Amino acid sequence: MENFHENLEKYAELAVKVGINIQKGQELVINAPIHAISFVRIVTKKAYQAGAKHVHFRWSDDALTLTRFTYAPEEAFKEYPEWEAKGLETLAQRGAAFLDLRTPNLDLLNGIDPERVAMDNKTTSSALENYREYRMADKVAWSILAVPSEEWAQKLFPNLETEKAVEKLWETLFKMTRADQEDPIQAWKNHQQTLDEKLNYLNEKKYQKLHYTAPGTDLTIEFPKAYQWAGGAANNAAGTSFFPNIPTEEVFTLPLKTGVNGTVTSTKPLNYSGTLIEKLSLTFENGRIIDFNAESGYESLKRLIETDEGSHYLGEVALVPHNSPISESGLIFFNTLYDENASCHLAIGKAYPKCLENGVNMTREELDAHGANKSLTHVDFMIGSAELNIDGITASGTEEPVFRNGLWAF
Repeated sequence: MENFHENLEKYAELAVKVGINIQKGQELVINAPIHAISFVRIVTKKAYQAGAKHVHFRWSDDALTLTRFTYAPEEAFKEYPEWEAKGLETLAQRGAAFLDLRTPNLDLLNGIDPERVAMDNKTTSSALENYREYRMADKVAWSILAVPSEEWAQKLFPNLETEKAVEKLWETLFKMTRADQEDPIQAWKNHQQTLDEKLNYLNEKKYQKLHYTAPGTDLTIEFPKAYQWAGGAANNAAGTSFFPNIPTEEVFTLPLKTGVNGTVTSTKPLNYSGTLIEKLSLTFENGRIIDFNAESGYESLKRLIETDEGSHYLGEVALVPHNSPISESGLIFFNTLYDENASCHLAIGKAYPKCLENGVNMTREELDAHGANKSLTHVDFMIGSAELNIDGITASGTEEPVFRNGLWAF
């Protein structure tokens, strides 16, 4: 592929200098699948060249994951290595940066008892709750990027031979993340300015509610009084700017926990823990999910919602225009990192504290008092389409167009 190695270097540079924005003397933790080791080597070199003190690695492998779920005894899914949870928390306390390189494990756990998967998810989420709090509150720099695999590439490009499909997927990721541009870092600075225009408008308007209408969707979402929109870059506790997601096309906030009413239907498949959930619909009353359905993956959806009390509520509201570069690619990536940036979406579970004014400094009790949802989980599902309309409702009850036919209306 023409310019492949040059673009691969740029992609690694984006991860290090834009994604986590590593600082001199800082530690870095890379979470990655073992098939990505060649790319991890490039990222590691660039991290050390940029001043990283230590680079630590946490490897994963789909085949080993499947082996565990198939043969491990049930009690294995009720325990999580204490040393690992404490190690991650210690690194977060020391101000380490965390880079996640992800490949969707499509259909990996089909045929596995959903109860085992749900038990493992809950155990892991409970054990890593303190560590994940550092990330969700942006106390540490963290970033998520995708890396191709043969299985994922063939899912997206079934008519190509495996090698060509992988090349095509790399090429697509480079384009979606602006890594193929002459100066990707400057391109991301320009992109942030575009996101800031939307953020500033919405934060100035301070709509009390949003009303969503589309086929299968009639939903009203109310917001807490002290809510604020975020998107693109964030700042960690040390004041260093970083991008949690590459790519990102969204602006997002949190709903009032008890302020969601109506029904919403998803428009893209949700790949949740190795199972595909398609055409899910949720009905809300005073914020709580009171009914749900799915054309496929119903049992996985049921167990997601039943993770804990907070997983019966929403934690995120995100706006993405239907003409985003990822949407216009015409591809369904079966990967939330990409699909959520092609589509307006909502998230079941925990809310981001930064979406409240001074929220990152609030106690759990204060966050609860402001209506910020708490949960062990946070799972995005996509609801955007060319048929989606959204109206903003002001404190006086006036309705104003925010989205028309899937696009920004201002």
